[in-house]
Amino acid sequence: MFIGPCYAVVNNGVSISTAITAVQYKAGTNGPGEILRASMSQGSVTTSGQPAQSLLRKTAAATVTAGVAGTTVVKQNPINPTTDAALSTSGTGITASAEGTNGEQFISDGANDANGYVYLPAQEERPLVPISGIVGLTYLNAPQSATRYARIAWRELRGS
Repeated sequence: MFIGPCYAVVNNGVSISTAITAVQYKAGTNGPGEILRASMSQGSVTTSGQPAQSLLRKTAAATVTAGVAGTTVVKQNPINPTTDAALSTSGTGITASAEGTNGEQFISDGANDANGYVYLPAQEERPLVPISGIVGLTYLNAPQSATRYARIAWRELRGS
């Protein structure tokens, strides 16, 4: 298995106040993805809140704003090839308008809004996303209305 390039889907400041998927990643057809990092934060309120969030598998995709290469889907290194991730309203994108079906949760935590949340798994604990599999970074309960930021970073594991 070729250990490939790294990418991220980033939600760079969208108002969110409902229990919804902030970012979603759908692996492409050339190989699985390895989740390297996930984070959520906000940048518009100073009042403490305690939203619960989860990095989880989706058994049915959320309807998201499709990811755009170079804007909401970015390369770790500018010489990387184009991502194999599926960029679509049922694939890799940001800010769900309709929630899909949540599956198993890799990690679920509550975090104070004033601090934000970062999931940085040890190498042995990095979740794998199978070919055409979907993961979401999802608010499990409605957070206070704020300008929200979210990110999932992954490495593509391509071919042989």
